[in-house]
Amino acid sequence: MNEEIRKLLPEVDWVEDRTLRDAVLDTYARALAEGGWKPADMARMPFTLLKASGVSYLEHVRAVTKIARAAYDTFREVFGDRVPLNRDVLIAGALLHDVGKLVEVAETGGKFQKSRSGKALRHPFSGAALAYAAGLPPEVVHIIAVHSKEGDPYPRSPEAAVVHHADFITFDAIP
Repeated sequence: MNEEIRKLLPEVDWVEDRTLRDAVLDTYARALAEGGWKPADMARMPFTLLKASGVSYLEHVRAVTKIARAAYDTFREVFGDRVPLNRDVLIAGALLHDVGKLVEVAETGGKFQKSRSGKALRHPFSGAALAYAAGLPPEVVHIIAVHSKEGDPYPRSPEAAVVHHADFITFDAIP
């Protein structure tokens, strides 16, 4: 399954640390299995149930990851080491920020809706739990946990701030 995920999310290979990269893939494999999905389903699943945008979960995750990497590259170019960002943590967090949606959403009769799990827990919580169970470092789990509105009361790491804004750039810009 990990090779299928890697083909759909080639940005996984941007994570240089092999252990971290493997944990990202393992988190996806577990989330897909728990949600009853196949990797290819990520291209069919909507990125949000809040609006009918025609944008898939897979497209959204790839866009957020690309925006986060562009922010990293811009920060390095403009600020150098004065504004340090951990590139691997940033990319892993961007790739996984919505992984909880794979257990939050279900498809019934061809319609996407909240799953039983999704009715009890929003995706930042289930995503953080999935990442923690896969052994991801707390810095990545933090990004997942605080990327959405649930994280607003808490301080965000610099990497989490980048992912939070990359996420909302895509959400707000897509009609």
